[in-house]
Amino acid sequence: MMAKYVCSVCGYVYDPEEGAEDQGVTPGTAFEALPDDFVCPVCGVGKDMFEVQE
Repeated sequence: MMAKYVCSVCGYVYDPEEGAEDQGVTPGTAFEALPDDFVCPVCGVGKDMFEVQE
């Protein structure tokens, strides 16, 4: 099971099993495989503001 990542700014959770269809990220895409320009779909911050959800 792939780890979920949470946005440290707004709390949005990126779930690899769901992907982020609104940004063209298909289900099954690991966080590490997201493009460098991926941003939080809720608040717009970059990947560097996400942390592994414990």
